[in-house]
Amino acid sequence: MKTEARRLSTAEERRETVLRTAIGAFAARGYFGTTTSEVAKAAGISQAYVYRLFPNKEALFTAVVEHCFVRVRAALERGAAEAGGSSPEAVLDSMGDAYARLISDNDLMLVQLHAQAAAVSEPAVREAVRTGYARTVEYVRGASGGGEEQIQQFFAVGMLCHLLVSIDAEAVDAPWTRTLTAGITHY
Repeated sequence: MKTEARRLSTAEERRETVLRTAIGAFAARGYFGTTTSEVAKAAGISQAYVYRLFPNKEALFTAVVEHCFVRVRAALERGAAEAGGSSPEAVLDSMGDAYARLISDNDLMLVQLHAQAAAVSEPAVREAVRTGYARTVEYVRGASGGGEEQIQQFFAVGMLCHLLVSIDAEAVDAPWTRTLTAGITHY
């Protein structure tokens, strides 16, 4: 019987594991409520090793924010590729649907919400959020060919989706929720 040598994970593999674990931790407790020791424990590594991969909690959180924007971009790319036509409306609708599916992963949506809240007082987080949105807006503009108002509307509806999902608006049958949820698809 042949035994395989135990393969140690590389620093990059550990970094990815820490990022995936940190998404859940930061989603649950936010930037201010999450410690690096909690992330380390959830990832099954020492806090010292977290600090070898990321110099501080701010760097870890901004890496998580960047990772989330990469996931958003991938979803939007899938949506653009699956569009039923090439008009800006068709592409934006398909990208919007792909995004709605993506934020049904509450951890990703919660990290985005926590990042926006932390951006108010944390300059490095603010810069990560700005950079992520800048890249995303330019991607959506280029992929859809949409005009300024269409792109603004696309992002405005996305922000409204965050609100609706976070408060579970569809569970409330009231005039105000019907107004806000009209024409918006959730998964």
